[in-house]
Amino acid sequence: MENPLWVQSATVVVQLLRDKKVTPLQLIDVAEARIKENDTIVNAVPTLCFERARRQAHELAQRPVPHTPGPGYLFGLPIVVKDLTAVEGVRFTEGSLLHKDRIAEHSDPLVEVLEANGAIIIGKSNTPEFGAGGNTFNEVFGVTRNPWDTRKTAGGSSGGSAAALAAGQAWLATGSDLGGSLRIPAAFCGVVGMRPSPGVVLQRWAPKAPPSGADAGGVAGLDGPMARSVGDLALALDAMAARHPRDPHSPLPPAQPFAVAAAAGAALARQNRRWRVGFTPDLGGIAPVEPETAALCRAAAQRCRELGAQVADACPDLHDAAHVFQVLRAAWFVDAAPLLREPARSVIKAELVWQIEAGLRLTESEVAAAVAAQAALCQRVDAFFESHDFLLCPVTMVAPFDAEVRWVQEVQGVRFSNYSEWLLMTSSLSLAPVPALSLPVALTGNGLPVGLQIVGPPGGDAAVIELAAALERLIGTPVRPEL
Repeated sequence: MENPLWVQSATVVVQLLRDKKVTPLQLIDVAEARIKENDTIVNAVPTLCFERARRQAHELAQRPVPHTPGPGYLFGLPIVVKDLTAVEGVRFTEGSLLHKDRIAEHSDPLVEVLEANGAIIIGKSNTPEFGAGGNTFNEVFGVTRNPWDTRKTAGGSSGGSAAALAAGQAWLATGSDLGGSLRIPAAFCGVVGMRPSPGVVLQRWAPKAPPSGADAGGVAGLDGPMARSVGDLALALDAMAARHPRDPHSPLPPAQPFAVAAAAGAALARQNRRWRVGFTPDLGGIAPVEPETAALCRAAAQRCRELGAQVADACPDLHDAAHVFQVLRAAWFVDAAPLLREPARSVIKAELVWQIEAGLRLTESEVAAAVAAQAALCQRVDAFFESHDFLLCPVTMVAPFDAEVRWVQEVQGVRFSNYSEWLLMTSSLSLAPVPALSLPVALTGNGLPVGLQIVGPPGGDAAVIELAAALERLIGTPVRPEL
């Protein structure tokens, strides 16, 4: 084999596993060696569970392969799981000193689904404390660094997963996304990440808002896949989008595997399809974006014309998205109010104290107004997708910034008052039940990855994957970082 196994795509490695040309134990050894080689620099996967992984590999070898393995069956592929998700018998910190010594007694249902589909978990990827923030650092494990430039942030809150993929430490990873926590690190690390439509993947975190008389709204924290290519991401999503046998509310498998959509896109099978693509550099003027980022994303969006698509500047009306998200995000954190009592208050980071207090200051009428505004925003997004198939825009306002900077405080002369305002390019779209994918499309003049966000209508996950795979085929994926 010309390239080492850690360089190979997950799709290729799963086929090697299926053909018995490699074994899960061999792949665990490969991943362990790669982590030892570069994770002292990157700090992507601080919690390792290789002993458990090898036990899993032995157990998997004794288990008969399903007679007709599903499209997401992984045949013993090693993966990493974000440290907001419990894995039985493994340290489960959520990035907080409050839980630095906690061992999970049970696995999260998503982990059970993945392991039933032949995944082998080798470690827990780093996350900011309780997943709060777009830069991955915490007092338990420290800062996760970007494999493209270790002076820079990997993004957050799924920064550990994104960095692990970019560093070649794992073939697939899980992430989660409330306001961009999956898409932002994917963009910063030059990998692919997707916030799926609600209901595609087992939903651990339901939308939340305080009682308001209009409590059907709120923002949803969703788990999603991360990978180094669109085809691998589709494989991961197929592995995640499966029923849990003990959960009557778990999703039904898609009518067609997501891998089929990825293959069609990669083959440019719909080159003459008249997709209607709207591009916006700044979500209709609501977000300041660095000119280089905007220009690189516009150039990538224009490549859709080579697929036969119509591309024009267009965006749904998101004029109040910033305010609505800030209210509903604060409402999300109300349940964390016990953390404001000592000794926890003195332990958690200042941004969390501020966020929880902001939630507790909300009135029922403020939340009701935000929920109503969210419903109106969703109607406007639906109307946009009646005349467009996709919305394309930058994932972030900025390129990866210094890892020691806690959060972006100013872009293009616009100052931000809190740690989540700079997430506006992704958080605005979290208010609607739409699939959104981060695709690496370019490098800045300083050699840092830039991600294009591909958004489809609710339930349009397969179409988003197809377009992403087609663009990936046209543009190519970034050269992997040298670590």
